[in-house]
Amino acid sequence: GVHPSLAGRFLGVFGVDRTGVGRRSGLGAAIATRLASDGWDLALAHLPGYEERVGLPPSPDDVAAIAAECRTRGATVTLLPADLADPAVPQQLVERANEHGTLTALVLSHSEGVGSSILDTTVESWDLHYAVNARAAWLLIKAFAETLSAQVKDSNSARIVALTSDHSAFNLPYGTSKGALDRLVTAASIELASLGVRANAINPGPVDTGWMDSQTRDHLTAMTPAGRLGNPEDTANLVAFLLSEQGGWVTGQVLHSNGGFGVG
Repeated sequence: GVHPSLAGRFLGVFGVDRTGVGRRSGLGAAIATRLASDGWDLALAHLPGYEERVGLPPSPDDVAAIAAECRTRGATVTLLPADLADPAVPQQLVERANEHGTLTALVLSHSEGVGSSILDTTVESWDLHYAVNARAAWLLIKAFAETLSAQVKDSNSARIVALTSDHSAFNLPYGTSKGALDRLVTAASIELASLGVRANAINPGPVDTGWMDSQTRDHLTAMTPAGRLGNPEDTANLVAFLLSEQGGWVTGQVLHSNGGFGVG
């Protein structure tokens, strides 16, 4: 379980979509259920309709199912429909998540993620990726820092964890906006340290959440010294550590938790 000084309200902005708990097979779902088991109460943002927009199979019941599973593990769960392309939404999310004054952690696993290259990226796509992946992350972190209680500040128990990526070729607006996210998180670790904040980013490498075909799985597995692809629980375990008291000495890092993918 989580040390009593850290256990509190948790705002998760989840999913491989414009915000959201998203799909049951995704990283956000694994993180939410793991943290529920660790004693966290959860505020989970989600955006309906993303799958249909990008051509993924719809999963209309996933958000409710994830929330129900978290509740069986003892968590209080608030679901927050939200579109992070709207600059007013981050402040609203933080206010809703902190309605009881116990918000102590922020996990950013959201993203706009539509592949395109230097030659075919549109201005509209570029702007949307940066609005969601960079601007919304900044506004969420800002609102989170502004709402921290004196007790959280004094105990150095505020936590920010963001999921990032170094994939950019033929995924240009996604990859470059994630690069901006990395810099934002490392800046937060310095600028917000006096507020008791520890901030880190995780690059989980290739995780098979249902989007890979067999050729892709074989190719990426061959590039991973650990001999397998990542799974959502691998990332959830690291998030849980970084949010714990024991993880408090780690801050300002972009952690490659990826089985050695791409080394050498």
